[in-house]
Amino acid sequence: MVKILGISGSLRKASFNTGLMQAAAVDAPDGVEFETATLHGIPLYDGDVEAKDGIPEAVTGLKQKIMAADGVILFTPEYNNSMPGVFKNAIDWLSRPSADIAKVFRGRHFALAGTSPGNFGTILSQNAWLPVMRTLGAELWSGKRLMLPRAETLFDENGTLSDAEAGARLRAFVKAFADFAGAESSR
Repeated sequence: MVKILGISGSLRKASFNTGLMQAAAVDAPDGVEFETATLHGIPLYDGDVEAKDGIPEAVTGLKQKIMAADGVILFTPEYNNSMPGVFKNAIDWLSRPSADIAKVFRGRHFALAGTSPGNFGTILSQNAWLPVMRTLGAELWSGKRLMLPRAETLFDENGTLSDAEAGARLRAFVKAFADFAGAESSR
């Protein structure tokens, strides 16, 4: 069984990217255990808070989920042609203390996926993640990228992915990443 963790980079209740992540979990391929996570409860990073109070419980919990996974998919929105600040903030917390970088990121398989109302999916957000993930030593999967444009046309009024072509692309993406992460983890 390959363990994949999906993390949504949006706090919004009706987030398209949370909906995309949930669709991936519901329709996970055979042999894949797909867990989901959000960024709720992670405060703004403040070195003084870290020094005084340590790592917040929400960050510790997310670290444990990442470390238990064979692969992690970041479902990233695109804000102002880049990654969401709240998502980058969470990654900054996850890299603290710096000794944890090796346990959480180094050599772990990550993939990027996203949807946005614009015509280019989340290409600029995904591109902005590349140097961050390289700096942390993550193994960023480059086998496929999932960027779904015109998000408002892909989901129904309940926030469920309803576009058949988008669903097929999502399933193929998750399967290919799970195959990669599972094969790499068994080495």
